[in-house]
Amino acid sequence: MTYLDYQATTPLAPEALDAMLPWLRDQHANPHSPHAPGRKAKAAVEVARAAVATLFGGDGQVAFTSGATEALNWAIQGTTGPIVTLATEHAAVLDTVAALAAQGRKVTVLPVGSNGLVDLSVARGAIAPGTGLVAAMLVNNEIGVIQPIAALADLAHAAGALFLCDAVQGYGRVTIPQGCDLVAVSAHKIHGPKGIGALWVRNGVRLAPLLHGGGQEALGRSGTLSPALCAGFGVAAGMMTERRETDHAHVATLFQKSVDRLAGWTINGALDPRYQGNLNIRRDGLDVARLMSDLRDVAFSAGSACASGSGRSSHVLRGIGLSEGQARSSVRIGFGRYTGEQELTEALDRIVATAAAQRVAA
Repeated sequence: MTYLDYQATTPLAPEALDAMLPWLRDQHANPHSPHAPGRKAKAAVEVARAAVATLFGGDGQVAFTSGATEALNWAIQGTTGPIVTLATEHAAVLDTVAALAAQGRKVTVLPVGSNGLVDLSVARGAIAPGTGLVAAMLVNNEIGVIQPIAALADLAHAAGALFLCDAVQGYGRVTIPQGCDLVAVSAHKIHGPKGIGALWVRNGVRLAPLLHGGGQEALGRSGTLSPALCAGFGVAAGMMTERRETDHAHVATLFQKSVDRLAGWTINGALDPRYQGNLNIRRDGLDVARLMSDLRDVAFSAGSACASGSGRSSHVLRGIGLSEGQARSSVRIGFGRYTGEQELTEALDRIVATAAAQRVAA
């Protein structure tokens, strides 16, 4: 199997697994307990927290969560005032603000251009004094474009609002601008385990709780932490720090090889600025379901894994102006640290050839 779906999830780093195993097999103490085994578990959690925090800029606190969806929900629901966000955000943001809008909270959803980027002049007009929160994704999970986060954060602060950055796809790969007040991340997008994420909160920012209970975790988040998941997350984050330049160079090489092989295909979204480990491509008239069926030993995606069961075409692709047919003729190729050059080029050649065979058959 050739795995080309890095935006959905990344392979677990062997080093992260090794860090988790002792806590899964031998050490079962609750990290919130005061006895010696509990304190040992707590110490492992804090080592992980420090490693995760290293990838954030500025002064703030890291609170572990069950994943980025919880972190985003907490950041949005824990604030007050009107919200401004973008039409191409993840469902964890868009569905949350829609639910709040139904309860009476004012929400403005800004469009993006055909390149996937927000128009800052439009954003400036929408982010008015009295806005409570501006939320935007650093790297889009479907098309890989990088939003002007620093400029959006400046607009938010000028209006007296907080700025939330969904950095799930960019964390450890793209620098997180200093102006963010809240940042949501996920372990399994950086070769860590599934089931754990984090919310970074700038010092001085206060959030209402999302979960009510013991308030055990930083910033009052309730619930018992898993030392195993924390340890795996911490090691994965440390490796993103250590390997950043190596991983970046590898992905840049894979990106160029991919572009060279995709002549005749259209790349959805801006080529620059873009995280190069994400290629969302289309060929008009392509039967994506058939393509995936014909290439069952190549794992790629027709869009966000989080919406794969909805039956809807991608809201991100429709948001950049694609027709329903064009959106349904698009596939997402994602690669990274553990993707070999030869396996990628062979898989792309097969995708191109299989798609061409469809046209001949038609």
